[in-house]
Amino acid sequence: MRSDQMKKGLERSPHRSLFKALGLTDREIERPMIGIANSANELIPGHLHLHQISAAVKAGIRMAGGTPMEFFTIGICDGIGMGHEGMKYSLSSRELIADSVESMAMAYPFDGLVLIPNCDKIIPGMLMAAARLDIPAIVISGGPMLPGEFQGKKIDLVNVFEYVGKAKIGTMTMEELREAEGCACPGVGSCAGMFTANSMNCLTEVLGMALPGNGTVPAVWAERIRLAKEAGMQIMELVNRDLRPSAIMTAEAFANAITVDMAFGGSTNTSLHLPAIAKEAGVPLTLEAFNAYSDKTPHLCSMSPGGPHHLSDLHRAGGIPALMQELSRGGLLRTEALTVTGKTVGKNLTGKKILNPEVIRSLEKPYHATGGLAVLFGNLAPEGAVVKSSAVDDAMLRHTGPARVFDSEEPAMQAILDGKIQKGDVVVIRYEGPKGGPGMREMLSPTSAIVGIGRDRDVALLTDGRFSGGSKGAAIGHISPEAAEGGPIAAVQDGDRIEIDIPGKRLNLLISDEELKERLARWKPVHKELKGYLKRYAGLVRSAHTGATFE
Repeated sequence: MRSDQMKKGLERSPHRSLFKALGLTDREIERPMIGIANSANELIPGHLHLHQISAAVKAGIRMAGGTPMEFFTIGICDGIGMGHEGMKYSLSSRELIADSVESMAMAYPFDGLVLIPNCDKIIPGMLMAAARLDIPAIVISGGPMLPGEFQGKKIDLVNVFEYVGKAKIGTMTMEELREAEGCACPGVGSCAGMFTANSMNCLTEVLGMALPGNGTVPAVWAERIRLAKEAGMQIMELVNRDLRPSAIMTAEAFANAITVDMAFGGSTNTSLHLPAIAKEAGVPLTLEAFNAYSDKTPHLCSMSPGGPHHLSDLHRAGGIPALMQELSRGGLLRTEALTVTGKTVGKNLTGKKILNPEVIRSLEKPYHATGGLAVLFGNLAPEGAVVKSSAVDDAMLRHTGPARVFDSEEPAMQAILDGKIQKGDVVVIRYEGPKGGPGMREMLSPTSAIVGIGRDRDVALLTDGRFSGGSKGAAIGHISPEAAEGGPIAAVQDGDRIEIDIPGKRLNLLISDEELKERLARWKPVHKELKGYLKRYAGLVRSAHTGATFE
């Protein structure tokens, strides 16, 4: 056993003495030791209940003959970090989480790992560590939040962001806004739509690193506790078989993940996280792959923010297994890929079926003929830009308009709320990329404000930063190279015409090549005073097309 390095033999008597100080018996020390990386905290609704998930995992480990050993990671709530300096620490925390899990699993050579995330950067951070360490590992998330209800309809957190715009222009009262904010998030779990957290939890299931149901079983259901116990028992099977992430997170697994991502219309942030995980797994994965799979994968689920359904609806409709079975029927999945069940994808899907054909449509009746994400290229984004095409109004799939340029999020947000953005404008927010922000802030506030003031059918928003999985409208992010690296977005001027062609996957600044070259030659880097972790992060991170990975 790997853990024998720290507990077996004459020389390890002092080590065993320390384990006994923890209350462990000889029998517990002799058993396989399973690390539990728990991201529980009292700051994120999706993580408030993770101690309960961990307790269930521990029960499962003990039932299967192992010894659980829990430690903790940090976690940042993007919804609370949104719109201020705190958001600069969200994406950047992914690397800290990966490094912290690696550090613990190397300092304490566990025989296996159970990873308990639930939100945004924590899921990919833990998966990056699992790929890097390559010891038997399984993920069990805390599960999605149930939707709230306001004025007779289901709502979630994103609606509240949109209601801010409505309150600003007077189409909603402050009393109604206050009522909505008390209804939208009814309890624990990751926010109820197909935003980044739920996209990544579902894709963890598709990658084969979590048991079926991981992405969709609601946080407050007893089924989630049972699933956590099963995960605790299953890690012991993985340890006994020495079944490692390198045998699971293969090129075939990532192909499946992108395919399912396109089918359910996941967050644009998956195009950051999947390449970052793949890099740790030694699997080549470029942005071009997202377009290749999007072109041949129909969009089968219309999930919030682009549609009416939430994760609880998807679960009742058969969940990710039912969606994967439908894709498999069309020959779109690699069914030979191995999973933490110890079985192949094909074996896991046996007998699965769609229980609600409106929530999960058939291949013959898709919401859209192609996938829910698109990567755009052109002289404004030579290395790519990403849009959640399934959440774009048909009127904005092709658009040309004048640029309104802002060098950070705050003045853009103020201009939107002050009514200074006109029909047809293309709002450009730059110097918010991984290096330039630094930290590549999510911008749910400005995109939701545009929706709230009723401009999502005639205003686009472009940035070298990124958007929340809850953003909708013509919100095009991850523009690479970013402005801080002298990318073409740094040369855009107020009034320049910008052409957006989402079906054609093009994004162009309508000036001559000579003019663009001259402007970039005159460009000078913008200096920001940084200190601490952000200074180190900005010095190491690369543009979004790499997955915002370190050099």
